[in-house]
Amino acid sequence: MLDPIILLALAAVGMLAGFVDAIAGGGGMIALPALLSVGLPPVAALATNKLQGSIGTAMAALTFWRRGYVSLRALLPAVLLTFAGSLSGALVVRQLDVGLLEIAVPVALIGIALYFLFAPNLSDADKAARLPFGLFVPVMGFAIGFYDGVFGPGTGSFLTIGFVMLFGLGLTRASGNTKVLNLTSNLAALAIFIPAGDVVWPAAIAMAVGQVVGGYIGARTSIRYGARVIRPVVVVVSIALALRLLFF
Repeated sequence: MLDPIILLALAAVGMLAGFVDAIAGGGGMIALPALLSVGLPPVAALATNKLQGSIGTAMAALTFWRRGYVSLRALLPAVLLTFAGSLSGALVVRQLDVGLLEIAVPVALIGIALYFLFAPNLSDADKAARLPFGLFVPVMGFAIGFYDGVFGPGTGSFLTIGFVMLFGLGLTRASGNTKVLNLTSNLAALAIFIPAGDVVWPAAIAMAVGQVVGGYIGARTSIRYGARVIRPVVVVVSIALALRLLFF
């Protein structure tokens, strides 16, 4: 049983993680080490992180949707394929060698950071799509969902860069759509973690309370300030994730 003071601290961590995650993804980089530091075994920490993170992501996705930045009807096929991809990845992860990802993913994240840092035309305005949204967003959802089920770090950054570069979405709309697919991917993982009894519920509930607050504030911040806040936070989170994967 976790001490009430520890649960209170985890709630604060959840709020911070939810705020960061709502803007740029990567909240797990804050929450997961906190769960490990209070003594949770790695699998339990991963499962608990997925659950508490899903609450914050759901709050952020709801906020973006209510403000008109997400069309659930247009995104539904991608939601279904993202769930299938993440579930498939989680089921086959034990048969795959993820060693290559430990180098490839940080390199990709640094590339994303450099793109968001130096691309001159990143804004909240939609641009011409390079690929048809209805046909290829589900393909992207399945592929990145599969990656999330196998490995995970940087999923939000990969989705955001895909929505911006391939489908021409402005940064705020890209963030909103990313939250919906990221939530879907997390729910697929939880479909395995919860029945297995891996979630530590007191920690998950405490952090979820913080996530609700942080996810709401983060989404409102993204909507209010748009590319001015999303762009630098994506850069910082992508580089921090890359460094953590390479050196920690």
